[in-house]
Amino acid sequence: MTWIREILLFAAGITIFLYGTMRLSEEVQTYLSSLKVRRIFRFAVHNPFFGLLTGICSTVLLQSSTATSVLVVGMVSAGLMSFYRSLGIILGADIGTTLTVQLIVWKVTAVSPLIVFLGGMLWFFGQERWKKIGEGILYFGFIFFGLELVAMATAPLGQSEAFRDVLKTADHPALGLLIGLATASAVHSSAIPIGILVILAQYGLISPEHALPIVFGANVGTAVTALLASLVANINGKRSAVAHFFFKLVGALVCTALLSIFQGVLLKFSVGAAQQIALGHLLFNIVVVALFIFILRPVSYLIEYLLPGKSRTLPIWPEYLDDRCLSNPEEALDRVKQELKRQMILVESNCSTSMDLISRFDAGKARDAAYVEFVIDNLRREVGQFLRKISAGSLSQEQTKRLFAYSGMADDIERIADHAVDVIKLARSKQRTAVCFTSWAEAELEEIMGYVRANLAEVVALMDDLDPGRVESIFLRENCVDRLVRDARDRHIERFNKGVCQAEAGPVFIEILLRIERMSDHCENIAEYARDLKEGVQGKG
Repeated sequence: MTWIREILLFAAGITIFLYGTMRLSEEVQTYLSSLKVRRIFRFAVHNPFFGLLTGICSTVLLQSSTATSVLVVGMVSAGLMSFYRSLGIILGADIGTTLTVQLIVWKVTAVSPLIVFLGGMLWFFGQERWKKIGEGILYFGFIFFGLELVAMATAPLGQSEAFRDVLKTADHPALGLLIGLATASAVHSSAIPIGILVILAQYGLISPEHALPIVFGANVGTAVTALLASLVANINGKRSAVAHFFFKLVGALVCTALLSIFQGVLLKFSVGAAQQIALGHLLFNIVVVALFIFILRPVSYLIEYLLPGKSRTLPIWPEYLDDRCLSNPEEALDRVKQELKRQMILVESNCSTSMDLISRFDAGKARDAAYVEFVIDNLRREVGQFLRKISAGSLSQEQTKRLFAYSGMADDIERIADHAVDVIKLARSKQRTAVCFTSWAEAELEEIMGYVRANLAEVVALMDDLDPGRVESIFLRENCVDRLVRDARDRHIERFNKGVCQAEAGPVFIEILLRIERMSDHCENIAEYARDLKEGVQGKG
């Protein structure tokens, strides 16, 4: 029964590795967001070489090129980054992931229990800041502890002649490519199959000659996860995923065709089979970068030709705010007004998406909306900072009134966006739990959402023209929304008591009503600011 124990140990190691990679990736993404990750992307999209460096650094932090690639596909799909600008980051991500394999060669796996212990102690007993650091260290330790378990499980194979015979029969490069591709695709990580190869090489079970084709295939396989993620992406997201797969596939074919030369280069730079495999992984990705870094523009044209379609790119940063205008408060405030309108257009789009997802949930649209929310939050911060800079200057009474009104509008616009995010979460919950609304509930929601959509569109128009008629229309619709929401709640309670609707549908329905009503409430707040500003202008006149 020893072989059963080894199989379970191997499976446990893979599970712990995947869990550590996933959780570390999530923690680092959250941490980067708190550090204003938008500035990293400003650096990244400046040119392909900066994107290459950003891809390397982000993958070293995330410990997964797959996580970086999926993140990039999502951002491109949401319009936060152009397809062409994403290509450099994707190339860099593939180089960054080679660090994990190199650490295995350096036997970091041997001290992984100590890393897990130290991270766990900080997580359990540290203060809040140290808890987060400890959690990150713990997940980092899990990655290598999982691989240490794999090493323990594979150690007995060194005594198995049957296993050695199997490796000898799988000596055709094409077979190695397929093995690597299938394995990395299955576990969504190239580090696992390549790490196992390094461990086997440390026990003398596999030679670089047999391992390198598997390394090439594993690199192709890791691009499959991004392809799967692109199934719910728009055309630009699909293009980025296809480009990633194309880079890897061409690189694998070229390196396999030149396998003897490839091996000769490795023999000059490294000693030991394990180190040769790790450096082979690095050299493969350097070859891919060398093949494509100078022809990214033609490659982008080729893929756009093969995958035609229209796309949009949303500027992550303000388009109108300019510190050079601060010497002229009137011009600076006009620019804030323009930026608020752009922010409100994005908010209206997200709100419309959130309401559409209630009846028919779409994971791709929900993810895109989350990225647009990232832009909205960023614009809110930038507008707030710009308003504070304006307030430091000399302002007239009317300008001061505008400054405070725009500050309030910016807050209400962001709150509308937050409610849209909540509606999307509720729509996702409704879909996952198979909750169904009655035809009466759907009709009530549709009527209420019609008024809210109209109010959102009216607020966008108010950013250009402080028309009292528009303000009055928003107030009237808001009164209708309040009345309709009250009636809908009452009718829902009546249906619930009669057993007409699902019990599980009740809380979801009421919460959605509440969030949609709040959107309209904030529209009314913005209309009140607009009315006050209009009255101020008329009084001045």
